[in-house]
Amino acid sequence: MALSSGVKNMLLASFFFSLMQICVKYLPHIPAIEIVFFRSLVSLVISYFFLKSGKVDPFGSNKKWLILRGLVGAFALILFFLTVQEMPLASAVTFQFLSPVFTAILGVYLLKEKVTPKQYIYFALAFFGVALIKGFDSRVSIGLAILGVVSAFFSGLAYNIIRKIGSSEHPLVIVLYFPLVTLPITAIISLFIWVTPTYYDWLLLLLVGIFTQLAQYFMTLSYQNSKVAGVAIVKYVGILYALVFGYVLFDETMPAMSLLGIVLVLSGVVLNVRTKDEADK
Repeated sequence: MALSSGVKNMLLASFFFSLMQICVKYLPHIPAIEIVFFRSLVSLVISYFFLKSGKVDPFGSNKKWLILRGLVGAFALILFFLTVQEMPLASAVTFQFLSPVFTAILGVYLLKEKVTPKQYIYFALAFFGVALIKGFDSRVSIGLAILGVVSAFFSGLAYNIIRKIGSSEHPLVIVLYFPLVTLPITAIISLFIWVTPTYYDWLLLLLVGIFTQLAQYFMTLSYQNSKVAGVAIVKYVGILYALVFGYVLFDETMPAMSLLGIVLVLSGVVLNVRTKDEADK
């Protein structure tokens, strides 16, 4: 069976997000906000170049929603980078994969979508998995767990805003608003916590920007042209990347109960997405 364009775009987005996570993991000495600053700078240059080349209005017409998407996306990314730096890679990615739960819940209010009673059971299953990850891995503190959940919440909000904007905006316009909003905020904060990158760090920071730009572009295409629930499930291939890369590149192993927690989170989220998709048919 041929894959839809939405699924193909999400698979590409997951791959580039995984490469970005590896780069961030190799930069534990650079503050997360500073990494987001450089990521935003690269994104601004690339997005603006392609928008001008395509003669597309870079500022769009849904400015209120575009600015809001930039704000919540920035907050989600800063918190996610923090967890990637401080947690095992697989745990950080698993926390981020709670975003479809929040996507579904927030979709009730933003997109007038429905949540079935069965879905709330799946939500509970996912959060029980989070509790197992926290409870059986000393590397995941309560503070880091909260940051991971809050990051997922804002990611879910950002995805709903993208869906609300719909196809009325060029994907690169939506992507452009992230650095437009983020750069001034992160630049000011970075002045007070600045760490000068090494030559090797500069390369990794550039790759963070390039990989995230590619991931954001394909993710935006996927959400614009497909139902949120229908393509969100494809992202979970990312946990396989995280487990493999964490073990091979960073010598990270997971306690058995934490692995069970990851399975429960993914099961709860996947069951929720499938139930939502079936209800929408």
